[in-house]
Amino acid sequence: MKLDFPPRFSERIGAISLHAVQKIYELDSGKSPEFHGGHRTIRAFDHDELASIFRELAIVIPIKNERLRLIEGVLSGIPNECMVVIVSNSQISPVNRFSMEVEMIKQYSQFADKKIILIHQGDPDLAKIFEEVNYTSILDSKKQIRDGKAEGMIIGILMAKMHNKKYVGFIDSDNYFPGAVNEYCKIYAVGFGMASTPYSNIRISWLYKPKIRNNILKFPKWGRTSEVTNKYLNALLSYITGFETDIIKTGNSGEHALSMSLAENLNYSSGYSIEPYEFINILEKFGGLLPADSPDIVEKGVEIFQIETRNPHFHEEKGKDHLTEMLQASLLAISNSKVCNLELAKEIKEHLSRLDTLYRRDKGSKVEAKKYVIMDPIKTIPIDKFAELVKKNAKTFNKI
Repeated sequence: MKLDFPPRFSERIGAISLHAVQKIYELDSGKSPEFHGGHRTIRAFDHDELASIFRELAIVIPIKNERLRLIEGVLSGIPNECMVVIVSNSQISPVNRFSMEVEMIKQYSQFADKKIILIHQGDPDLAKIFEEVNYTSILDSKKQIRDGKAEGMIIGILMAKMHNKKYVGFIDSDNYFPGAVNEYCKIYAVGFGMASTPYSNIRISWLYKPKIRNNILKFPKWGRTSEVTNKYLNALLSYITGFETDIIKTGNSGEHALSMSLAENLNYSSGYSIEPYEFINILEKFGGLLPADSPDIVEKGVEIFQIETRNPHFHEEKGKDHLTEMLQASLLAISNSKVCNLELAKEIKEHLSRLDTLYRRDKGSKVEAKKYVIMDPIKTIPIDKFAELVKKNAKTFNKI
């Protein structure tokens, strides 16, 4: 893969280097080691370099009642060197979709010879394990694992950590194009390859998000939720630096990756607020705005890369209710932050009120007000004990 490097522009906030979107020039740059040092604005990664990072990378796929063909397509796009972690939150009854997923993945793995970890998010034994290792912020009032995307992602990070992976990347299971999935994995690898610190976050900026409208295929650049989230994240950044900026393009990027050393030190917000909250939490912890509790990370710095794809992002439409829930979660993650100024918090509150008015007009009821829980960093979990308990007790744990 070949892309522009170093990034054309970066915002620096405390210990954070937030890089502007980088452009890909070739999806496959071949064997070209001589190209690396001879060109000042382009960086090429050959097959061997990518493969060495893939071996350290786990790809986490949270799934919930997705069509099996879609899941298989996503799996086919992931490079064979990567370990795959599937965290399913699919229904068990009346139809056991989880068992169907297990059988499909076992059959697929026979042909692909791919390393796959599979576990169910609602496994009661897994909930007991979290209680035993004293990580209760992932549990609800009934001492079960909460039914949310963020909770599944945390389980995925822990599965990667217990297999000693250095990096963890996330890919949604509703992507129609395996070629796009393959590109995401390459982007994660080149991002980690460019990082000058062990604490890095790679975020996908989609070239286009195609939609079919009036039987015509359209190519908008931004999703409806992403456009709003990016606007308010940039407004927050502008307030902090004193200079207006639009550098953030990846506020709702479900496709993103973290170095394990950063992932284990972050707090996570439940449900669909997890992606924008990663930005917020990195700002809170390492932006120099609040007292730092990790001086070693502040010393080495945190890098956030935003890399634009060549493939469009074409995924399954989940309706207006899903978009409304995502937007509400994103806006609350920003406005509830300790670093959000009063003026911006008021503006976001007014936007949420308008969102509620539109929802009432469509549905005749209020937007359901959800409480978003902030979960503890996973570094508090003794990973060897966690791994032993999972392998011994979690009935839905499958290593294929």
